[in-house]
Amino acid sequence: MKFIYLLTLLFSIGSLLLIDKRFKLAFFLDAKRAIKTVLSAVGIFLIWDILGVSLRIFFPGESAYDLGLMVLPRVPIEELFFLFLLSYVTLIVWRLYVHVRHA
Repeated sequence: MKFIYLLTLLFSIGSLLLIDKRFKLAFFLDAKRAIKTVLSAVGIFLIWDILGVSLRIFFPGESAYDLGLMVLPRVPIEELFFLFLLSYVTLIVWRLYVHVRHA
């Protein structure tokens, strides 16, 4: 049961990669730019998480679905995958919007 959240995140990321590959929207269009964009967004969200945890606004790591592995104090490893997914899906949606708008 502890792996279900991580597996769901990995499945979602894998599905986005298939969409990206099919339509060449992000990593399969310009890998360097996509990596910079996604990692920048993940970094900003990670800072936001750290601040939220330190100010006791967020309470991560208390779920039955977390593995219990922390990358930072009170920041579970699943959070990195979630932030990657959040950033990647946003980039994909933006690229689809631009693609459709200019078609």
